[in-house]
Amino acid sequence: MAPEALPPQRLYRVCECQDFNFQTTDDLEPLTEVPGQERALEAIRFAAAIPHADYHLYLLGGHGTGRHRSVLALFQEAAESRDTPQDWVYVHNFNVPHQPRAIALPPGRGPAFAEEMRSFIEDLTQSIPAAFERDENRAQIQAIDQRYQKQQESVFAALDKEAKEQGFTLLRTQQGLAFAPYVDGEVNPKAYEGVSEEEGARLQEILSGLQSKLKEILQEFPRMERARRQEQTELYRDIIADAVREPLAAVRSVVVDVPEALKHLDKVRKDIKANFQTLLAAGQASAQQPGGQQQAPAEAQPRSEPLGTVKGLGRYEVNVLVQHRTESGAPVVEEDNPTLANLTGRAEHVAQMGTLVTDFSLIKAGALHRANGGFLVLDAQKLFSQPFAWEALKRSLKAGQISIENPAQTAGLVSTVSLAPQPIPLKVRVAIVGSPRLFYMAQQADPDFAAMFKVSADFSETMTRSLESDELFARLIATMVRETKLLPFDVDGVARLIEAASRRAADSQKLALDLQHLYDLVREADFFARRDERKVVSRAEVQEAISARIRRNDRIREASHEQITRDIMLIDSAGEAVGQVNGLSVLQMGRFAFGKPTRITCNVRPGAGRIIDIEREVKLGGPLHSKGVLILQGFLAGHFLPHAKLSLSASLVFEQSYGGVDGDSASSAELYALLSALSELPLRQDLAITGSVNQKGEVQAIGGVNEKVEGFFDICKARGLTGKQGVMIPKSNVVHLMLRDDVVAAAANADFHIYPIANISQGIELLTGVQAGARDEEGAYPEDSVFGKVEARLKSFANLGKKDKEGPENGSDAEEASDEESGPEEDQAD
Repeated sequence: MAPEALPPQRLYRVCECQDFNFQTTDDLEPLTEVPGQERALEAIRFAAAIPHADYHLYLLGGHGTGRHRSVLALFQEAAESRDTPQDWVYVHNFNVPHQPRAIALPPGRGPAFAEEMRSFIEDLTQSIPAAFERDENRAQIQAIDQRYQKQQESVFAALDKEAKEQGFTLLRTQQGLAFAPYVDGEVNPKAYEGVSEEEGARLQEILSGLQSKLKEILQEFPRMERARRQEQTELYRDIIADAVREPLAAVRSVVVDVPEALKHLDKVRKDIKANFQTLLAAGQASAQQPGGQQQAPAEAQPRSEPLGTVKGLGRYEVNVLVQHRTESGAPVVEEDNPTLANLTGRAEHVAQMGTLVTDFSLIKAGALHRANGGFLVLDAQKLFSQPFAWEALKRSLKAGQISIENPAQTAGLVSTVSLAPQPIPLKVRVAIVGSPRLFYMAQQADPDFAAMFKVSADFSETMTRSLESDELFARLIATMVRETKLLPFDVDGVARLIEAASRRAADSQKLALDLQHLYDLVREADFFARRDERKVVSRAEVQEAISARIRRNDRIREASHEQITRDIMLIDSAGEAVGQVNGLSVLQMGRFAFGKPTRITCNVRPGAGRIIDIEREVKLGGPLHSKGVLILQGFLAGHFLPHAKLSLSASLVFEQSYGGVDGDSASSAELYALLSALSELPLRQDLAITGSVNQKGEVQAIGGVNEKVEGFFDICKARGLTGKQGVMIPKSNVVHLMLRDDVVAAAANADFHIYPIANISQGIELLTGVQAGARDEEGAYPEDSVFGKVEARLKSFANLGKKDKEGPENGSDAEEASDEESGPEEDQAD
């Protein structure tokens, strides 16, 4: 029997306000967790608590289900009970300058260490030049110079005395040192003119001996000068050691319990002694040594520095990479842009003299550094789309350390030596938030992913609707209102939001957990309430927000429906027609969907038993639609002429369809059109049809049932409701109905009808007004039934096909006989 139309109360599930025990959301306690996600929240807690490595977490689910909110809240809860991780700093490596050293400090001590080192450097620029200006130090420096000067003078004096005893004296001239005749206590250059040849030879021999001794003395002077410089350098270093002892002790007191930091300070002290000239220059000392003495030894002069070395006092600074507040718990970090540099850190560069240079002070922390010892939350889509990011994350987690990588070197584009900071030990729990599709793709594409991300938190997009869940949903709304400082919602307003959540879930027994959509709706309802100077948000404001949102997005829907009402797109909403039905489809425009009726027609004729899907033939039909059409052949084969071959050719098409068609939700409508074309019984055009069908003729559930019903209702309403119009839906879709108020009202007034269909027999009876028919004891359908007429038509096709087949075979036999008789003649002709 044809089904009865659904009563209005089954078209929309109203939220019963009397079941609530509050007046406004101000009376409700806020929620600390997203409702309906107990399974996913349990997985997050497990991943946060388990101490073993490789139990990282992937949160999968629909957009807006509260994945980020939940994981951040639960990670923060777990982080509060954990120890605060260490601070990390980078310092200059005096042995290998391009490999800066990492030092771990107790939490909160990194900035203090860096500040003490800055104060220490400031003290150096003043205390060291001042130390050289002290009288006792100046006296020691002058004493060394004077001692070596006297030593030189005594050597020259002895040589001069020896020369005078032999008639010569040592003079200093502009050309240097020279010997001159010395007679009677005076220098007389002409004293030895006119002497005998023998005397002249003797004097020349004496002069040669003196010059040889002078040469030996001059050759000894560089050694003496080196000794003087060495002695002065040792004195300078002793002076510097005394000058830095007290400031360095202040720094050591900050890190007295950190052996690595103390080792670094020892190296700082040694480097200061070795490079004191740099400190003097930093203190704006003159190029001359204190006291106006000679320039410092060459060994003390600043040298050209290798890669990564900070020139001057900057090498003694401390680069605080990561710092934590004392007893703040473990860090929880969410990295919104997980590039390689943002994950593992980077070494920045500065331009100097047209060249890019870098050093340890330009090392910047990445998300892994900041989250070390705690939790890191990443977005899957952004992580997998960034070059090298996933591989770098995987390497860091597997190795248990963070290595700062140069993207160009990672890609193999350069091979030059660059800064290579010492890796930092890593202990972190990573959570990746993404779609189920990316989760399963990553598991299939990379075995390491499944091995490292052992925990999955699967967020549901809906929760079961009950009185208990309605109360939880009301508390969720109260939480949103408090967080965003909105006006309170009354009971009716909350009830309308719950009903809207059921509509969004497309199920009267479910509530959608799309928190982003709910937040938007709550804010928009608050806007309309404030506009009207309301103190509380009621049902009217929530409905206005819903209607305004639809109004902002439904231009294309209006244009589509206008084409139908103007008869540009041919859709009948009254009368009858053979082989023609109104199918229903859903068009998705971003996050807005609407239903649209489409005419489906069918033509039949004798043939080879093939149903031609025109959409598939022209490559506009998707695989699911093609599957639905092929099922029709299975239905015909299972219901008609069980002992004979089907001999028909049928063509099915979505009229005026110029885009792709997919899905099997129109397969029942196509079957009705096919049965009508075969039985030659007209179908009602005031009914639209949706639902898929299986080979047994059972009508199956489809998606978008609310939009499809409303799409045909809008066309009928625009043309004028007749009281006979309606939509046939699968019986299993009744629980999904959450129709608009105007559709429910029209159904209550019997102006529009929704019929639940369980099988094709019910549907064809409703469409034709003729019994579908059932086989009697002899296995035959009643002749006046729909199925009886279909089977009779198929028999006629089969008989016609048999006759057509017999005709050509007989003719072929005659031709063969004729050929045999005339064969010799034809052979002769050949």
